[in-house]
Amino acid sequence: MRGSSTFGRVTVALAAFVCTVVVSLMGSATVAHAGGAPLAAPRGCECATPSIDRFQQWLASGEGTTVPPTGSLLVRRGNGYAAEVAFLGDDWHVAVVWLGNRFEAQVDLSGSTGFWLTYRATDDLYVQLRPASRWSGGDKWLTRVPSTGGQLVRKFFGFSPDRWTWLPELGKPSYSLGSALGEARGLVFVGKTPNELEFRGLRVDGYRPPCLAAG
Repeated sequence: MRGSSTFGRVTVALAAFVCTVVVSLMGSATVAHAGGAPLAAPRGCECATPSIDRFQQWLASGEGTTVPPTGSLLVRRGNGYAAEVAFLGDDWHVAVVWLGNRFEAQVDLSGSTGFWLTYRATDDLYVQLRPASRWSGGDKWLTRVPSTGGQLVRKFFGFSPDRWTWLPELGKPSYSLGSALGEARGLVFVGKTPNELEFRGLRVDGYRPPCLAAG
């Protein structure tokens, strides 16, 4: 069910207020993220609008047969949110996370070691790191996201170049993984088989995104 109760909205808003107070008390002790800007908030603080680890934009792109076909993947789960999408066909399906919570944003992850993903999947898929200057097309650096057999797991995906590759079917990138990390716009989950996916957590080493107002 994609709606949220009044109580749920109040809970999230209160959490955001508490996070704001904590951030204001942190002052000069705020940690810098991989791009050099200050961390937006300590871990555990969510946004006033639906988010997972402060990532507000989890989207079905409209590519491939998916449920939902387009729009936000976020659904209420307990006191938080999950991003849920089903890949239904044998064509390429696409689900997107905007790292800066808006399409125009880009993030310098060149100093980051990787990211922790909490997820469940019924089949293997891939995650692409897409740079701002070369957003479109399938010719991107990617790494395999293994099936969990439908069980919820937490797995680390490192940014070491030997962990990333490309698929001949999608094309070879004309740029290095390092350059993509320097202007990262999004993580894009792609798969060509039926798959039931749920994402519960995404924590990027050295980086936490800013919460953006709805609208």
